[in-house]
Amino acid sequence: MIKGLLIGLIVFLVGTFPATWLLMLFLGNVHENVSYWGALPLGVLVSVVLGGVTAQFDMGRSSESY
Repeated sequence: MIKGLLIGLIVFLVGTFPATWLLMLFLGNVHENVSYWGALPLGVLVSVVLGGVTAQFDMGRSSESY
């Protein structure tokens, strides 16, 4: 169980890294310098929103074909 939690934590951090890093760059440009850990909560939200929005697309197939 501990191994599974550690793997889940690593997958979580790797999965949210791109959004968090881009938010750090954006916030740095507007002079709100935050660390990775400071931008992580917003990065998680952005990752979830992007995942939810893109999940509705079904690789070019329409939903009526089912």
